[in-house]
Amino acid sequence: MAINKESNAYTVGFAVVLVVVVGSILASLSLGLKDKQNANGIVKKKMDILSAMGVVSDRKTAEKLYADYIVEEQSVVLNNTGAVVDGAIAFNIDIRKEYKDKTLTEAEKSYPVFVANKEGKTIYILPVVGKGLWGPIWGYVSIGEDMKTIDGASFGHQGETPGLGAEITQPFFVNRWIKETISNDAGDFEPFEIVKDGSGANPKKVDGITGGTITSKGVEEMMNRCMAVYANYFKTKKS
Repeated sequence: MAINKESNAYTVGFAVVLVVVVGSILASLSLGLKDKQNANGIVKKKMDILSAMGVVSDRKTAEKLYADYIVEEQSVVLNNTGAVVDGAIAFNIDIRKEYKDKTLTEAEKSYPVFVANKEGKTIYILPVVGKGLWGPIWGYVSIGEDMKTIDGASFGHQGETPGLGAEITQPFFVNRWIKETISNDAGDFEPFEIVKDGSGANPKKVDGITGGTITSKGVEEMMNRCMAVYANYFKTKKS
């Protein structure tokens, strides 16, 4: 029997077959690319951690440099009080994913600490995550051997405004955090304040981004919330 290609049934059938075939192809491509995407994400994370401690890397060198500097067996995961979570692996924690997960309480969120050895000195790299004007912001903060002084940092964002809030990734803003301290001599956390009156040279104050007030305040909230947890950990570690 001849097929009537002008009929509605043929048109619908052809469309269904086309959708199924195209859908199968796209699904296969997605699965095929997933492993590559995951691998790229791992390398990027290692690059960001290295960047916070002042080590320049690329996708070809990140794996080796990370292995050279990061002391995995000393890296730990904290709960929101700064206590170590037994058995948790720091690199496996995705704080950005946890931050977005509305089903998690604050007590259920994790705070990884990456321990590094650079030129014979112990450095602690601390992930941070928060919210900017248009979406998530995040970063890594490097703390020196005294367990309180910021030695380096790197910040990132998903969709802040170019020339305004997006400037949090630029060296001029990142460098404003260098030599700031997350705690006092007793080990107690001391909050930061991002200002726009030019008083950022004072301790615990950091000059914000001109025209990027909301993003700057997002960084302030992010740093204060996360650093309070890490300061508790360092206070216990020192005692």
